[in-house]
Amino acid sequence: MENATGTRYGGLILTGCPDFWRLWSIGLVIFVVRWLETVVVGVVVYDRTGSAFLVAMMTMLRLLPMGLFGAFLGAWAEKLERRTTLILVVLTMGANSAALGLLAHAGQLEVWHMALTSFLNGLGWATDNPVRRVMIGDAVGSAHMGTAMSLDVGASNASRMVGPTVGGLLLAGVGIDGAFALSVVLYVGALYAAWRVTYRNSEGTGAGSVIARIAEGLRLVRGDSRLVGVLIVTVIYNLFGWPCASMIPVIGRDRLGLGPEGIGMLASMDGIGAFAGAVLLGLFLKPRAYAHTYIGGVLIYVTMMIVFALTTDPTVAGLALTVVGLGGAGFSTMQATLVYLAAPPEMRSRILGVLSVCIGTGPLGFLGLGVLAELIGAHYATAATGMIGLLTMAATYRWWRTI
Repeated sequence: MENATGTRYGGLILTGCPDFWRLWSIGLVIFVVRWLETVVVGVVVYDRTGSAFLVAMMTMLRLLPMGLFGAFLGAWAEKLERRTTLILVVLTMGANSAALGLLAHAGQLEVWHMALTSFLNGLGWATDNPVRRVMIGDAVGSAHMGTAMSLDVGASNASRMVGPTVGGLLLAGVGIDGAFALSVVLYVGALYAAWRVTYRNSEGTGAGSVIARIAEGLRLVRGDSRLVGVLIVTVIYNLFGWPCASMIPVIGRDRLGLGPEGIGMLASMDGIGAFAGAVLLGLFLKPRAYAHTYIGGVLIYVTMMIVFALTTDPTVAGLALTVVGLGGAGFSTMQATLVYLAAPPEMRSRILGVLSVCIGTGPLGFLGLGVLAELIGAHYATAATGMIGLLTMAATYRWWRTI
């Protein structure tokens, strides 16, 4: 049986595309390290400072480059050979983790070191949509992009199971330097996979400066109601949904009374739900359900984050985060897919760069949540942020209903 995209049983058809799996494995490493270091850094910063605001700022700094440079990176990526760019990005991120590990081993690691590295790694993360994911789309073709993104998001979601748990265990058993050492080992594997990618695009394709390309991309977005709707929902999610995840270590420690291992396990629960959701989407999702999956995913995510924030039972909190993951899978799988399919092939990098800018609005959400957490407590601030997200979705219905 085949669905409307012509794929047979989801991702099975992609077994004949080795470049996809190399690119997929690179993404898996980046995702695992991101979550591992987010939890480890969050716990360490909170232990040293007692500030929920600074914990939120660590995650905010990973997102800030998207908002500042996402559009430029998207337009710039069209002028570069993407495989070479990907190799340099992986190498740089690995070097950052190595530097933190050496500082930690020497007993010299400071909060500002972790803040700076979070920002630098955020630059690498900001290239993911216009570089690696465009390479995935080009490798598998438009007809299989939905399946490919389901598998890629599945890797991201699997990392949310593995990364936090491993990070918590390493932090409790070995120390923060052991966590960064594992990051370096994983990046070496990603570097090898990037080196073996056979995909090449020509350098400097198309005419016009980076600024002109950005302007052309923005004009296209303004004229396409589907893209406008997708980008509005992306902004809402990154202002009022995604920032809530940064409070998991704080709520786990203060409200639920968990240690590093427990916090790591708790932070992995939404990854379990998200991984299961991504697998189901990869197997059964059809194009006519893309928009409903995208919108429904955001609503589920935000609603269940409110439940997580208000409960005092670790079991209920874990179950709520599992459902959060299911919603997140729908949103994240469809986000880049909808943009990729709506954009003309020659403009995909720059439109995905615009998407990165919308994702990069997240620092405003993290800043607001961090300030609110200092004033009224992390759990109340998380619940209030989720409620504002639901109200904002209702207020913007006229725009995103066109998706």
